[in-house]
Amino acid sequence: MGLFETTLSGSLRRTSHSHVVNELGREIVSGTIPIGSILPGDNELADRFKVSRTVLREAMKTLSAKGLIVPRARIGTRVTERKQWNLFDADVLSWHLERGFDRLFLIHLSEMRLSFEPSAAELAAKRATPENVRALLRIADEMSSAGTPEDLIRADLQFHLTVLQACENPFMYNVGSLIEAALVGAFGLSSPDRPSREFQEIGHSHHLIAEAISRRDPPAAAEAMRQVILIGRDHALGRVDGGKAPPEAD
Repeated sequence: MGLFETTLSGSLRRTSHSHVVNELGREIVSGTIPIGSILPGDNELADRFKVSRTVLREAMKTLSAKGLIVPRARIGTRVTERKQWNLFDADVLSWHLERGFDRLFLIHLSEMRLSFEPSAAELAAKRATPENVRALLRIADEMSSAGTPEDLIRADLQFHLTVLQACENPFMYNVGSLIEAALVGAFGLSSPDRPSREFQEIGHSHHLIAEAISRRDPPAAAEAMRQVILIGRDHALGRVDGGKAPPEAD
């Protein structure tokens, strides 16, 4: 289940392992367990979560692989600095989303998207198959006619993932979780009564990307993608800032 579907349903995996990982991960990312602190000992954690030592060890390995903790001999398991966290990991992104967005996190997400999505659109304009193009045009139409914010953002996510797929670079597709996080943020900041005219405008802006890819125009595809990201960033930051428009990106 992706970030967006999890946000909609509020559901998570219910295994003992995932329960420990999710609870401790949330507490670390939210700051409930501060950076630099030492986690309680294995016996205390196993008792808290009512799990075996084996389950607990596997959960600790998972959190360590995500960069959130590091074991230290004779010291204990320490919470790492945020710069060591794997922000490409879907769980880590999800815990950030649950904590709530601030403008700096939104800016960082948009900066990452600007670093690779225009290039992905440019590659897609060179490599997209006819099936890719038809899918992009269809999804852009679905965005324009979406009935709810959930439908809009689900189609929006599918559009951007299709662009990544069309560029035929597996490294590009593997960063799709960042796009999903940005769109989940947009969902969280959106009013359920957003006007259909805004949906049509969003669909039109994505249609421009699809059309540029369709006519094999890499520079136009890259610029259309850049504008979509900037507009989405400005709308999201405007809500965070209470309507105040952010400065234009360099």
